[in-house]
Amino acid sequence: MADINNENKTRERILVSVLAHPDDETFGMGGTLAKYAHEGVTVYLICATRGEVGEMDKKYLEGFESTSQRREFELRCASKKLGIKEVFFLNYLDSGMAGSEHNRDPQSLWATPVMEVAAKVYDLLKQLKPQVVLTFDPIGGYRHPDHIRIHEATVKAFMNLLPENNQSPDLTYQPQKLYYHTIPKTLIKISVFLMRLVGRDPRKFGANKDIDLQAIVEVDFPIHAIVKYAKYAQLVAEASACHASQGGSKLGGGILGWLRKLFSSKDLYMRAYPEPLSGEKKESDLFTGVR
Repeated sequence: MADINNENKTRERILVSVLAHPDDETFGMGGTLAKYAHEGVTVYLICATRGEVGEMDKKYLEGFESTSQRREFELRCASKKLGIKEVFFLNYLDSGMAGSEHNRDPQSLWATPVMEVAAKVYDLLKQLKPQVVLTFDPIGGYRHPDHIRIHEATVKAFMNLLPENNQSPDLTYQPQKLYYHTIPKTLIKISVFLMRLVGRDPRKFGANKDIDLQAIVEVDFPIHAIVKYAKYAQLVAEASACHASQGGSKLGGGILGWLRKLFSSKDLYMRAYPEPLSGEKKESDLFTGVR
């Protein structure tokens, strides 16, 4: 019986998403997570912070002791809708946007040395044993410090799990594919153009004027995989509604929710490992080639 169980374990498809805040899992790659979770893949989420700096109307704090408690509640609600099996917190503090005073808090994700964060991610990946790992692109989608830090830590953790980079490799496990969720730039470029046309500053976008759209469009990443999730779009909408304090009940969901609506029911990914071959066809399944 033990041999059969081990064989079944090796056949299990496992995906781990490593992100920074509650709502990243829904407003960013929620369609992907819902699709795979509901098609038989075991999906886990590693979340670095509880989104302590996130602003919300006071009405959302009724019955909660803090912003972080409310946001964790919303994350668990959304994770259930998406089908995520379990959420693991790294217990860092939200750093806020670039230049925020929260960046300097020694307990914040941004102030923590990347190797320290990577060590925690490494241990969890080794425990969960995913074939496929997802995280932000190198600019964290929209240059949020926490997104960038968790991207850096995830890359280091993933690469250190590969036998060629590890002096004492775990011969029973190594991850097989690493993807960066990325945002298509065409429509953002149009938005930048239109904002300038009407005299608005694209470097001061959003409710707090702290999103720099111009900086986002200055970097393009290649697209190696397109995951279509129209069948599960309603689940993403329900998960978004869980994040009511962050605007999810309006399906706006902040900058990433706004961008998700622009390119409707598909998530775009850059494949970081294995490195794509020249002329390679775009993947429609992140588990293509997984052993």
